[in-house]
Amino acid sequence: MRRTSGKLFHALGLTAVIVFSLFPFYWMVAASFKTQPDILASPPVWFFTPTLQNYADIFADAKVSGAIVNSLIVATSSTVLAVALGAPAAFALARYEFRGKSDLWFWFISNRMISPIVLALPVYLLAIQVGLLDTHLVLILIYLTFNLPIVVWICTDQFKSIPADLEQAARLDGADQFTIFRKIYLPLGAPGIAVSAIFSFIFSWNELLYALVLTRRNVQTAPVVATSFMSGYELPWGKIMATGTVIVLPVTIFALIVSRHMVRGLTMGATK
Repeated sequence: MRRTSGKLFHALGLTAVIVFSLFPFYWMVAASFKTQPDILASPPVWFFTPTLQNYADIFADAKVSGAIVNSLIVATSSTVLAVALGAPAAFALARYEFRGKSDLWFWFISNRMISPIVLALPVYLLAIQVGLLDTHLVLILIYLTFNLPIVVWICTDQFKSIPADLEQAARLDGADQFTIFRKIYLPLGAPGIAVSAIFSFIFSWNELLYALVLTRRNVQTAPVVATSFMSGYELPWGKIMATGTVIVLPVTIFALIVSRHMVRGLTMGATK
């Protein structure tokens, strides 16, 4: 009886957490199919006739499609660079002892401790001085500084979980460091590399602050365009919610598809 009651309370608590977490997404998606009067109605309108006008309006706007392309360019480039630079660095941190290793590790991790708002103004001034304001490159580089620690952190733990005997056997066969990294650590550490790439892509895709500060018209990303619908005279909530749905839905579906690999990659190095 006590065990049954415990399971019941556990299920109720889990259901409450799920509803609390998913309700904002439901409200955003539902509002994207409402008319402006239905969105602003009080009390809220729960049953309504769906309309696709909001989606027709945003896709008819060239800046929305351009912003999605910009987000893809920036997020993909930053993720590829973070993995290409972070995986070898994680390999070195996981398998080699050298002077300043602990300081280098702390430097990587401490980059994630810095609040983005603290760096927004210095990065903006620096971008103006070097002529990178409103370019893809400035967003790729700034996202790289935040994505690289994620890749190093996750991949280091993954590489540490790989048995050292495999590396020793490869050295006896005459393999050099690059061959060992390419043929042993990359394949066996693929779950961790995939997880770090997923997190890096999601961060770059959803980031708003730096994209808002460092872009103007040429390189606006999707989150920036979503906020650009707001004005002092009108708040077209239907367009805003439709754009938000277009931004969030692909990443959400992708995360659900690879969730099993994400759990495997996050827990693979937790046990020895």
